[in-house]
Amino acid sequence: MTDSAHAFDYIVVGAGSAGCAIAARLGAEQDVTVALVEAGGADDNPAIKIPVAFPALFGSEADWDYRSTPQPGLAGRAIRVPRGRVLGGCSSINANVWTRGHRADFDGWAEAGAKGWSYADVEPYFRRSERRVGDDEAGVYGSEGPLYVEDVRGESEATPAFLDACDELGLPRSAGVNGGDHTGAGRIPTAQRRGERWSAADGYLRTLRHPGLELLTRMHVQRIVVTDGRATGVEALTPDGDEVTLTARREVVLSAGAVNSPQLLMLSGIGPAAQLAEHGIDCVADSPGVGLGLQDHVFTPLIVHCPKPVTLASAGEPAAAALYESERRGPLTSNVAEAACFLASGPEQPAPDLEISFLPVAFVNHGIDPPPDHALTIAVVLLRPESSGQVRLRSADPADAPEIDFGTFSDPDGHDLRRLTQGVGIARRMFGTTALAPYVGDSWYPALDPDDAESVEQHVRAHTDTVYHLAGTCRMGTDEGAVVDAELRVRGVAGLRVVDASVMPRITRGHTHAPTVMLAERAADLIIREFSS
Repeated sequence: MTDSAHAFDYIVVGAGSAGCAIAARLGAEQDVTVALVEAGGADDNPAIKIPVAFPALFGSEADWDYRSTPQPGLAGRAIRVPRGRVLGGCSSINANVWTRGHRADFDGWAEAGAKGWSYADVEPYFRRSERRVGDDEAGVYGSEGPLYVEDVRGESEATPAFLDACDELGLPRSAGVNGGDHTGAGRIPTAQRRGERWSAADGYLRTLRHPGLELLTRMHVQRIVVTDGRATGVEALTPDGDEVTLTARREVVLSAGAVNSPQLLMLSGIGPAAQLAEHGIDCVADSPGVGLGLQDHVFTPLIVHCPKPVTLASAGEPAAAALYESERRGPLTSNVAEAACFLASGPEQPAPDLEISFLPVAFVNHGIDPPPDHALTIAVVLLRPESSGQVRLRSADPADAPEIDFGTFSDPDGHDLRRLTQGVGIARRMFGTTALAPYVGDSWYPALDPDDAESVEQHVRAHTDTVYHLAGTCRMGTDEGAVVDAELRVRGVAGLRVVDASVMPRITRGHTHAPTVMLAERAADLIIREFSS
């Protein structure tokens, strides 16, 4: 690159769910140049396209493959933390679920000081991103956006039985998982096109016109350059290991995710002054909230043997591969979590705080371990955690993985553990319904007495894991602990924004890919409006 080629109007760091969207929207503006800088490489691993194969990507070149600190609430276990390090980011390695969340999530953001982020404000940006293929009787989806939203093209025979089991227990059917109130049971929409994963890179970088966008892969940003209180660019390592400085004439946008965005801020001297001093980093802006407030959805699996060969254990068979190759149908199109019931754990909850997900497979060790046999998993997901954790630096070296502490079950009242345990009881009753009886055998993985309270709590602590929905570490708000304001500008540093799940004031009651894209769509409008006025 020549010196002149190092300068852009905008630099976007991270080509994930948010980064692809905001870079594409900015790059479509007339006479605007954008550098989209991604530490990972191209999304050319064949497993990326096959929906059911996402566990094969964990630990691969496409994954940062982090580990948490040992979690006291989880029997001292260190949790695997997959994070996308590839074009498309986590949208290239996740379970391609498309759920917006609940209306109350975004109204809660606005009530907490994030003006302009109520459900009425953000709903048009969800629509802008979506291209719904299939049923939309309620008319809630967009139809002309870059991201395809489709139903699984080969669900398990047991999945309708799960929905019937919800009926049998008196749980309502959802009027629409993405209609503002997702209460009830229903099939999970997916970010797929014709049976293949459709990532943010597919939608925003390959289908939209953006003449001013330059994509720079395998370039690891080391820190943000701040001059006289303003972000003026980034320092990065090229694929050859050379150091290069990219200059931003207008703004730097961090879209590196809830782990790497706070890490980069702190490496650049923006964060808690005391922590920066520990690592010999000069403080540019004392922002005590950077890295704090880490939230995640955790889940507890309940797994039972299935006596019928109707599960995703058949995905590895030649017949499944042949069907996928010829028609893009069958078990290889499954996103694994094929259906779910969103429900409130009690009358004091204004919206669902539990998600009971149905996975027609034994989902063990993040799905990495081969299923021991045909089995079914009901995963109880805590949607509204009271516990929170933090991301801290291990050192001033950008190559060192940051310290990730989930703080799972650390809420002093024990509310999270009680609700998750309650959800396990609901899952147990589902497995006991007439609807699921033909698919439920007599052995549990691992061995579990689901009717013994102590056994259930031990199971929860020993087997609860992440749903990969990290958020909240660069929180948006108006208080002193907020890292960014309602327009996602970093407080204390001009010309710098954070646009990804880290800015969420509170994690949404659903999977986080869709709301992260929404954040980027709205942020692009905010930036364009500011620089066109």
